[in-house]
Amino acid sequence: MLGLSKKDFIFLVVVFLLTISAPILLNPFPEGSAMAQFNAGYPDLMQRIAIYAIFAVGFNILFGLTGYLSFGHAAFLGVGSYSAMWMFKLLSMNIIPGILLSVAISGLFALLIGFISLRRSGIYFSILTLAFAQMSFNLAYSVLTPLTNGETGLQLTLQDPRIFDAANTTGSLPDTNLFGLAMNSTAKVEFMGRLFQFNIGYYVCGLISVLMFYIALRIFRSPFGMMLRAVKSNQQRLNYTGLNARPYTLAAFVISGMYAGLAGGLMASMDPLVGAERMQWTASGEVVLMTILGGAGTMLGPVLGAGFIKYFENIFSKINEGVLHSWFSALPHAIQDPLVWIVARFTGEGWHLTLGLLFMLVVIFLPGGLIEGGQRIGRLLSRRKRPGGDDPEHHPKPAPHVAE
Repeated sequence: MLGLSKKDFIFLVVVFLLTISAPILLNPFPEGSAMAQFNAGYPDLMQRIAIYAIFAVGFNILFGLTGYLSFGHAAFLGVGSYSAMWMFKLLSMNIIPGILLSVAISGLFALLIGFISLRRSGIYFSILTLAFAQMSFNLAYSVLTPLTNGETGLQLTLQDPRIFDAANTTGSLPDTNLFGLAMNSTAKVEFMGRLFQFNIGYYVCGLISVLMFYIALRIFRSPFGMMLRAVKSNQQRLNYTGLNARPYTLAAFVISGMYAGLAGGLMASMDPLVGAERMQWTASGEVVLMTILGGAGTMLGPVLGAGFIKYFENIFSKINEGVLHSWFSALPHAIQDPLVWIVARFTGEGWHLTLGLLFMLVVIFLPGGLIEGGQRIGRLLSRRKRPGGDDPEHHPKPAPHVAE
């Protein structure tokens, strides 16, 4: 069904169900309780998780399948954001034209950068993409200020023409919308002490992310995906067979760039303010972390990595010393104060230290990322359930399923 095997179709349905039920699943703790600050079911965070999942899944098409590590994918994220913003300013606040333009422009930009960068491989390719991204950042920050508004950032104004929209008589900035449905529109439902927020913007991002997940799944299963895996396995041997791998890698680079552009367009759609910082090398490094942390070369890994990092960024960064003192209030001050001081180094503004340590542990002990950790736990549980234990000689380890 939908061109997928039965197993992949069930997997896609599970992803869809998890996406639409995320506002409920991510709010497990009652409002007002001590654990409520760990809830992640509020619109801004859920939107970011869905958007960065698209970004990471697209990056995984390039890095996970071909092995080409790009340090410049933030350039396409920024180009997509600026493209969408100009559509909001010139044509309409409907997000569809902005998203379409962001995908098209970022695809053309990726074609240009990929055509040059893919003349090299390995670390030289990575450095070239990083150089292009930094040039793009500097152009947006200081050179192309008529288009990007420099360090202030591109934003909406009341004087924007928006030729397809009706005249603005409210005196306030309009909201981005999907055929009249405002992206910031949220329905709040309180049930059994928990507050659930169902946001239009999140469901737009979530459903688009499921669609892009499906497209990526088809790519992974296609002959084109098999050719990309051959490039990653041994490109030199592939060339010896007479096949030119460059058109395949260029296509993967362009597709990956279009995914990034779509993510940038959705960012502008949810928050119509675009700055050059989206094109910095740190944004490119973030998507690399997401992909490796979740599991490069798998389908679900980049999504898990995106959710994991964005959760830490938004939840752990809010835990300050005041919160920690309330947690350890039962302890004597002689123990409480040093303990709070130590833990505070890993929370709040120091949450990056926690993320760095976790990333090191994953790389050292779980080279396959969080997906590998889940697979190990599953094998351990199945081995305990099996009465005779697991015999690796007579029961060899099965090949990993890409969608796991």
